[in-house]
Amino acid sequence: MNEPSLSASPQKASRVRYSILAMLCFLAMITYLDRAMYGSARDDIMASVGHSGRDFFYLLTAFQIAYALFEVPTGWMGDRFGPRSTLLRIVLWWSFCIVLTAFAGMSIPGLQTLGIGFTALIVIQFFFGMGEAGAFPNITRALYNWFPATQRGSAQGAIWLSARFMGGWTPAIWVLLTVYLFLSWREALWLFAGVAFAWCLVFYYWFRNHPEEHSAVNEAEKEMINLGRTPHGGHHNVPWGKILRSRNLWFICGMYMVTNFCWYYVMYFLPKDLREQFKDLGETNDGKLLVAVIAGSPMLLGMAGCMLGGILTDRHVRRTGNRKWGRRIYGMFGYGMAGLSYLLATAFMGNFWGYAICLILMGFFNDLIMASAWATCQDVGRRHAAIVAGCMNMIGNLAGALTNFITGSVLKYYEEHNDKPTGITIMFTIYAVVYGIGVLLWLGIDATKPIVPDEEAARD
Repeated sequence: MNEPSLSASPQKASRVRYSILAMLCFLAMITYLDRAMYGSARDDIMASVGHSGRDFFYLLTAFQIAYALFEVPTGWMGDRFGPRSTLLRIVLWWSFCIVLTAFAGMSIPGLQTLGIGFTALIVIQFFFGMGEAGAFPNITRALYNWFPATQRGSAQGAIWLSARFMGGWTPAIWVLLTVYLFLSWREALWLFAGVAFAWCLVFYYWFRNHPEEHSAVNEAEKEMINLGRTPHGGHHNVPWGKILRSRNLWFICGMYMVTNFCWYYVMYFLPKDLREQFKDLGETNDGKLLVAVIAGSPMLLGMAGCMLGGILTDRHVRRTGNRKWGRRIYGMFGYGMAGLSYLLATAFMGNFWGYAICLILMGFFNDLIMASAWATCQDVGRRHAAIVAGCMNMIGNLAGALTNFITGSVLKYYEEHNDKPTGITIMFTIYAVVYGIGVLLWLGIDATKPIVPDEEAARD
């Protein structure tokens, strides 16, 4: 399939789409900041309600289940009402939940029964997941509205680079705020929520759902963005039957289950496990900072994977005209190498730098697939891109809920039996096998086959 080339225009195109991309990249950053901080804050949060940090996986599971279940409804909202109002609602909602989490263990004077205890935290995390659901599907829809087909992979790469950048630095930021700047964990959470509230103000002022609605976009940029696509418009009749019967969609969903099942260890479990495996490094403030930086490094190197994956998939599409393999090949390679990296890590248990390097490489190879996965949702979803991305992220995050429960349970069991390395080895082996399944699932994905052909979508 040959991709259309951009037509020349006598007018130089404005570049508003890049300011939109920057704004969405910042959203991806604060999304990961407000989730990745749990890898560092979990012990303090759980201690405030009288529980061990290992019990935090119950909260993670509640978050992940809600996050998964509300992906499709929130993706539909973005396709139906536009990403502007939907993203504003998402960020305001989850920021309020962050504020509430910071009150864990506290109660209204004289009304101790109204305090936020362990059960209340689980409920808050469920609502947190409900509120944050749909952020990336709606970012995907916004990018579909604002970028031509030949730039979508690179734009998605920038989004995930930004997310991984902030997720990777969050453990170090946490140490800087709580160890060097002496903020309490509650104050740090309130600060994170404040950053998200500030983003909402800027986003409301500048972002519009479509280039045609933005006064700073000239005709040349509109032509560049809209080349080769049907006119947009509201659509009330979502073809759920075609979407849910799509073989392509189910392979996409299965593929993304692999990512979430194997990757959430890095965000939620690795910071604590590094501190416990290499306790001698945490005896000084500088050692704590080193461990925090290493804990975030799989996501930091994942930035390069996100960006490189986006560049490679778009270049392949432009040079060969073959979008199917342009999306597929980098997903297969990334999954295969990520699984191998997990297996190698089991050989370096107790060796700080060998262990760290293997997990850092795993983060890079896992993220090599991110741009291809999300660009494929745009390719096959088109005007229903947010719904398709929501389906992918919903099923993927059900796998995330499963892995949080399984990983948390296995690590807790072996920790209680003083054999924690065995628990980690078991989980890393399972992750490697699942990545192998992911390689095969990519063979069933064809980015050239839209779920709803344009001529049918135009009648919605």
